[in-house]
This record gives sequence, structure tokens and C-alpha cells, in this order.
Amino acid sequence: MMNHIDYSRLLELKRLIDKKQASSEQKREYLNILYRNGNITKEQYDAYQKNQNADEIINAALTIGGVLLATWLIAKLFEK
Repeated sequence: MMNHIDYSRLLELKRLIDKKQASSEQKREYLNILYRNGNITKEQYDAYQKNQNADEIINAALTIGGVLLATWLIAKLFEK
């Protein structure tokens, strides 16, 4: 399970990627967070690192990250 800092960073990175303002390092960090959390496979992460299907992987990761963030935000609303 990711901690609050990871969610905050994931949200920040997703916004940069969505706006096409993210550096290669920021995209790599975004995928690394998803990989460490078990949301993408090692094969997907390694393929991105090797620049194989990078655009497809980033697009899929953006969808996965969006779902994770939406779920996290909904859970935060119900905590109070």
C-alpha cells in the first residue's frame, strides 16, 4: 500500500505528464512508483526503461495512476 507522500507525488507527476511538461526522469519516477506498488509489471517497467513501447506504457500507466488516485481521494473523503 502506498503512503500519502507517494500519492501526492504520483498526483504531481501525473499532472505534469498530462500537461506534457514532465521530463524523462519524472516519467520514469511515475512508472517506478506504479511498479513498486505492484500496479505495473516488471516487464512493463523494463520495456519503458529500454524505450520499447514507451508511449503505450505511459498511456496505460496514466490510466492506472488515474484510477489509483481517484480511489485514494474517495477513500480520503470517507475517512472524515
